[in-house]
Amino acid sequence: MPGFVLLMRPRDDGDETMRIGFTVTKKIGNAVVRNRMKRRLRALARELLAERGVAGADHVLIGRNGGVERDFALLRTELGKAFRKVTPHIASATPEHPTTPAKAGAQLGKRP
Repeated sequence: MPGFVLLMRPRDDGDETMRIGFTVTKKIGNAVVRNRMKRRLRALARELLAERGVAGADHVLIGRNGGVERDFALLRTELGKAFRKVTPHIASATPEHPTTPAKAGAQLGKRP
């Protein structure tokens, strides 16, 4: 199971700025552990968001159990896969068939 979930939703407000948010549930551990997980997610976003994020969209990284212990290179690979899952949905959106938030989010870690 991946160490995070990536959610993405286009804002459709004409602003091409990419925004990002981070959240880690209290189920993960105490404040020290949650803050460590958020720092790891911020570092990943600094590396990959500029080149792989979707312009004009809100991105949210939700930390999951096991993300703190997971190797950073593995987290980077998982985030790259998550961005690849999200990006094709945006490219295929047309005015007749806009994407909905459910289709636009790559919810890694969910079981089929």
